[in-house]
Amino acid sequence: MGKLCCHSSGVGVGGDTLLQPPTPTKDPHAVSWANVRGLEDQQVRRLTKIQQRGVLWKHPEGNSAPGATRSIVFRLSHDGEVEADGNCLFNASVKAMRCNLDARELRRRTVKRFLEDLASLTVAEREAVDSEIKHMYSPDLVSGWGVHDIQELKLLARKVDRDSLDSAIAELVGLGIPRELAAESIYKERCIAVDDGSSWAKYMATSGSKDDEYHIIAMQYSEWGLLSVDENRDGHAAAFGDDLAILSLATEFKREVFVVQAHGLDAMVEEENCVFFLPHRPRGPICEPPIFLFMKGTGWCGAGADHYEPLIAHPSSTFSEEKVALVL
Repeated sequence: MGKLCCHSSGVGVGGDTLLQPPTPTKDPHAVSWANVRGLEDQQVRRLTKIQQRGVLWKHPEGNSAPGATRSIVFRLSHDGEVEADGNCLFNASVKAMRCNLDARELRRRTVKRFLEDLASLTVAEREAVDSEIKHMYSPDLVSGWGVHDIQELKLLARKVDRDSLDSAIAELVGLGIPRELAAESIYKERCIAVDDGSSWAKYMATSGSKDDEYHIIAMQYSEWGLLSVDENRDGHAAAFGDDLAILSLATEFKREVFVVQAHGLDAMVEEENCVFFLPHRPRGPICEPPIFLFMKGTGWCGAGADHYEPLIAHPSSTFSEEKVALVL
């Protein structure tokens, strides 16, 4: 992955100074997992055990990584809820990193990093990224029904085109076409499908603010046809962070990002295995300890519907590496 390095600004953007382990701190504001809303008993028990025993992070380069920070034991604490909107990944990441950025600036930097990395990919690599994006946001509605009962298409409507879109829809309605079918037809014809790297960047830059260039249109389908059209007329819908956004965030800050996913009984897994640590490694050197985000697992979630909450990673010199709950 490259050498361990850091920058004096603390955001890991290069330099030759070796990173030292974070100063161990107490956890005065730790939230008991029993007090976190929406968790089942088995999730609470497993997460509490992990909190009490800690997790051991090892630098992916192992013993070849220079400096003192080859391994750190962290105590993970829930740091409270963030609003359940499309900005939750960025709001949670700001809290987890304890950085001075706001969520919109973090989103902007994530998209910028994605576009810079996209430009450096080979043709085959770029095709793979486009395929992943198309699978998430423009799925195959003919043969793509092997996993989910409901699929969602994401489209982008330019805010300045709203009046012309409304007029075109009204014209079809005047011809006797039902409103939702008319909207589906016009939006598909005139809006931007989120199906490649360029359109993904436009989509992920949308935060639901008045400054957005686009409104997100969402269409839900079952195997039997259109279920609903969310026209997002107030423009408040934001793009939910996905795996590509997390990868770009990790690359921007040169840190691994671990998504801690806790599954309930609907996942039909044993309690010992109901919590997963999903790693996202940056496309380059790892310069600082990881970021941890919490995601409550559900039986089904549509494209980009995961909800993230911040975890605070407190380094602990008192925990034994041999007795930790997990080794990452």
